[in-house]
Amino acid sequence: MTEKVLVIGAGIGGLCTALMLAPSGREIVLLERDGPLETADPDELFRSWKRNGVAHVRQSHAFLARLRSIMKQEHPALLDQLLANGVRELPFEMMLTQAQQQSYRAAATDEELTIVTSRRTTLEMTMRRYVETLSNVELRCGFKVRRLLTRKDDDGVIDVRGVAGEWNGEPVTLHADVVVDASGKGGSSIRQLMDEGARIHEESESAGILYFTRHYRLLPGQGEPDRHAHPPASGDLGYIKFGIFPGDNGNFSVTIAIPEVETVLRQAIVDPAIFHAVTLQLPGLQPWTNATRAEPTSRVIGMGDLVSRWRDLVVDGKAAARGYFALGDTLVRTNPLYGRGCSFAAVSAQALRQVLDADADPTARALAFHKAIHAELLPYYLNQRQQDRSAIKRARRALVPNARTPFKARMTTSFVEDGIRIALRSDVRLMREAMRGFHMLEHPDQWLRKPRNLAGVLYYWARGKRLNAAAYPPEPGPGREAMMHALGLDHRADMDLATRETALAA
Repeated sequence: MTEKVLVIGAGIGGLCTALMLAPSGREIVLLERDGPLETADPDELFRSWKRNGVAHVRQSHAFLARLRSIMKQEHPALLDQLLANGVRELPFEMMLTQAQQQSYRAAATDEELTIVTSRRTTLEMTMRRYVETLSNVELRCGFKVRRLLTRKDDDGVIDVRGVAGEWNGEPVTLHADVVVDASGKGGSSIRQLMDEGARIHEESESAGILYFTRHYRLLPGQGEPDRHAHPPASGDLGYIKFGIFPGDNGNFSVTIAIPEVETVLRQAIVDPAIFHAVTLQLPGLQPWTNATRAEPTSRVIGMGDLVSRWRDLVVDGKAAARGYFALGDTLVRTNPLYGRGCSFAAVSAQALRQVLDADADPTARALAFHKAIHAELLPYYLNQRQQDRSAIKRARRALVPNARTPFKARMTTSFVEDGIRIALRSDVRLMREAMRGFHMLEHPDQWLRKPRNLAGVLYYWARGKRLNAAAYPPEPGPGREAMMHALGLDHRADMDLATRETALAA
């Protein structure tokens, strides 16, 4: 008998689940709370698509090489359709400096490091239309899941047997062998399990940052700026992080991330005039956003409540539920700065298929999925959580005049800025090795654990700034005080607050 799988949510996580499970022959029903697509035009869709269930749908997105690799391996026709709709591929060599490109020789594995860029609406539309062509997949738009159908077994584990909800205003009950929860960060189904006594471990902490995005379109006859004729179009100034995200069909977006402690700046930047003025103050962004190159096509879109969150549905070797699997933001949330959310969902969906195919026992499946998620995702989660913690401390120290930076922190910063960064900007082989970790093709720290690679980094670090001078990128922008002055903002307000808080804490 064919298994029936209900998937809650038809965002990236739900669509990836359908893509991974469809070849197995299972009956798959996607339950999406929002309405159907009303246009196939990427620009019109970006303007009009109401995705209440995906608040970040118009934030900047870049899709890591791991996600592209899965698409190419599992559904090459989908990748072709994405490219036909204007989605772009950026190869590894585009990540190299001009000096590196002059001596670059392609390796067989470089193709695996290609990333995909587009507006999320275009990517999701193309994925959805492709999924709808799969014979054993049904998409029900406008379906509101109200609760899981559950029964607590004698062993205390909750068996999930389906969902109850509303479709087109009518109450509907659906039974299934497997329920996949891809409802996202705001989904209530996993909370229902917790309320019913499921032993689910959860840890969560703030990423310490807020995002602000605005979309632009290149003017007729204009192309993208030469990437080597200007300073990098991304950078970290401590008080802000920024980046350009090339999109589909002549569109691109700018995201500016601001630490939570920078209250004045993050309150001001929602003003489109202030946002645009910031881009013109940054040498890497000005060539993109100036009036002769591009025009804005959206308001400033803010995104808060950025947290790192990890959930375990197996605790002390015992499953919390059977027949229920969470993935995507329902299971793991990370700072979007690292661009791993969509790849996390795709990797989880691929692991789920392997688990379901390997064993029919519900308990064994729950344990195996838990093990796979820990192996595939936990190293990246811990890596970026540590980076967030370091960034929060750095942002706080920057607001306190004469704040003392601990020796260990100074050495760590120097190793990263004067060692790792310079090595990657100098040595193509090291860049290639590091990008495999960044793009989730191997453990994020594996490349630096290899003696040859560590020796290379230490070599550049030991050379010192004078000998490495040519490898340092230009300054990404003005300091905090100069930026605030240019914007007409009070640079002292948050500093005074931080000083008072530091004194009280002492």
